[in-house]
Amino acid sequence: MLDPGENHELPIIPGKRYFTIGEVSDLCLVKPHVLRYWEQEFPQLKPVKRRGNRRYYQRHDVMLIRQIRSLLYVEGFTISGARNKLDLDNPALPDASRQQAIKTLIHELEDVLDMLKKI
Repeated sequence: MLDPGENHELPIIPGKRYFTIGEVSDLCLVKPHVLRYWEQEFPQLKPVKRRGNRRYYQRHDVMLIRQIRSLLYVEGFTISGARNKLDLDNPALPDASRQQAIKTLIHELEDVLDMLKKI
C-alpha cells in the first residue's frame, strides 16, 4: 500500500488515446498487479483488451483509477466502501441499485456508530 503522505502530486496525463498498464501504473503511482485486482473489484473499470489480451486504458479509465486510488489511499475507504461511493456518484446507476447502495452504506455507518458507542 502506498503511504498517503507521499506523492500528493500525480504526473500529468499525456494527450494520448490509449495507455498500457505500465504507463497507467506510472501515471497513477499504483503497481500493475493492483490495477488488475481493481478491475475485478470495480465493475466501472473495464480497459479495452486487444492482441493477446493486452490491456489498453483510455483517459477516463486513468481518471477513474486516480479516483479509486484517492478513495482508498488518501480518504481511507475500504474496497467495499469505495465501490459504494463510486456507485452513489454515478448518475447512470438505476434507482434500485442506487437505493441498495444507500441501504448498504447506512447499514455500514450504523455498525461503525455502534462500535464507537462501545468505546
